[in-house]
Amino acid sequence: MARTFRQRRQMHAVAELNVTNLLDLAFVLLIIFMIATPLITAEQTIPINLPSESKSEQSKPDPDITFQQISIDRQGAYFFSGTRMTLSELQARLRQLGGEKKPPVIRIRADLTLQWQQVVTLMDELKKNNLSKISFDTQAPD
Repeated sequence: MARTFRQRRQMHAVAELNVTNLLDLAFVLLIIFMIATPLITAEQTIPINLPSESKSEQSKPDPDITFQQISIDRQGAYFFSGTRMTLSELQARLRQLGGEKKPPVIRIRADLTLQWQQVVTLMDELKKNNLSKISFDTQAPD
């Protein structure tokens, strides 16, 4: 009596869904958001009371333009992209930016109650380093 040890092949639909690839994608997106969120909120951690302006249509900036942010808080401390710097450190950083092939647009965020001499000093340093594209951040009225 001969036995056959073959399994019978039956045609049946696969009822399981392979979610491994979906989980990998979800974890990658989670990691990207975890890294990007502190970078987005970094500029709002410096307490600055911005001057207000009237509401108007804002034009969209060119996507090829890069921006660098310089903040001056109420006490007159300088912050370059959220990092506190002395004026001499800021001057060195501005020299480096001025030497680039395509210099960035400088966004100035100055507190409303600040002595404007510090803003003029900053603008003088920008002018010395050929950084002529400047933008002032303001807030919309309530």
